[in-house]
Amino acid sequence: MGLMDHVLQVPSYGWQDSSGQLIKPTAGQIIREFFRRINIFESRKNWLPFFSWFRVICILPLFYLFLFKYMSVGLLVTAFLYSMIIMGTHGTIWHHRYCTHQAYKFSNRFWLIVTKNLTISMVPEEIYTISHHVHHAKSDKPGDPYNAEAGFLYCFLADVNHQPISTTLTEKQYHQVSQLMRHTGVKGNTYAQYLKWGSYSNPVREVTGWLLNWAFWFCVFYAIGGFALVCTLFGAAGFWAVGVRTFNYEGHGKGENKQRDGIDLNNDDKSINQLWPGLVAGEWHNNHHLYPSSARSGFLPYQFDLAWYYIRFLSAIKAVSSFRDSKGQFYEEHYRPYLRRKEEGKKVEGRMEDGKMEEGRKVAKAGV
Repeated sequence: MGLMDHVLQVPSYGWQDSSGQLIKPTAGQIIREFFRRINIFESRKNWLPFFSWFRVICILPLFYLFLFKYMSVGLLVTAFLYSMIIMGTHGTIWHHRYCTHQAYKFSNRFWLIVTKNLTISMVPEEIYTISHHVHHAKSDKPGDPYNAEAGFLYCFLADVNHQPISTTLTEKQYHQVSQLMRHTGVKGNTYAQYLKWGSYSNPVREVTGWLLNWAFWFCVFYAIGGFALVCTLFGAAGFWAVGVRTFNYEGHGKGENKQRDGIDLNNDDKSINQLWPGLVAGEWHNNHHLYPSSARSGFLPYQFDLAWYYIRFLSAIKAVSSFRDSKGQFYEEHYRPYLRRKEEGKKVEGRMEDGKMEEGRKVAKAGV
């Protein structure tokens, strides 16, 4: 068995049954697992999933003030832009294309730190990165941490129930995890510290980085627009952090095959290209599953890719030293063959139609 088979904590209800079929837990089982996994009094090894949701809880008072005290048309538009576009695109740039897939490389650590902190910090790199490797290895199969076939709640609470790394890794396995994380700039625990905390991330460093990030953006937003803007943009970040947990359920067709001819060319799983996530965050998900390590996933002319434009900008100013762009491969290996198959299909249909017409004329002539 490879690392992807056992790098994540197995939920109490398991990934699959004795026949290898996906276990679909009840809502009650999922909720009980969620509260057990964030219980830091039961085990300090629960600190990272707890911390993931603790950030959201901290933002709730600011979100409340935005809704019931400061909200105006202008601030509502600002919140929409920050949540849907800025936070969404940053998630694609940082967590998805860099932390997980290393689709590009920074020229130096300065630009890594800048890109990491472009927005309000809401998602721990460890929880996203390791589990997303598993998602690609087991997409829509048992063991996929956000398998849409198991339902909405299974995906929505996956960051706590399914995405944390196992707390019983061997030293060799933990070293493999470290190799998957070291480029992110997150300084990991030693193996002895991992055995104590159950995570790659060190709690002191993680909390310190979070506080510095929030303090910086609090001061910037306050200087620009006062406490009203602080409540607006922090509230928007919290809204995004909750909403993004629904993406993989939607992005894999809610567990059903919703792929469309000529739009979704990867048929190895249920991933689909959705217009809204693609336009606002560069997340053309079916394209991404075709070429996970590409710094661009908007391949077709209408597939606007803000994340790609940021990466190209960094490359232009020499902040990014290299990147992978799979657009050419996409056209050569998938899109042009699709167009040829479509054209051949039309020709076959045309010949069949001509044959039917000729047969009809022969019948009519014989009748006469």
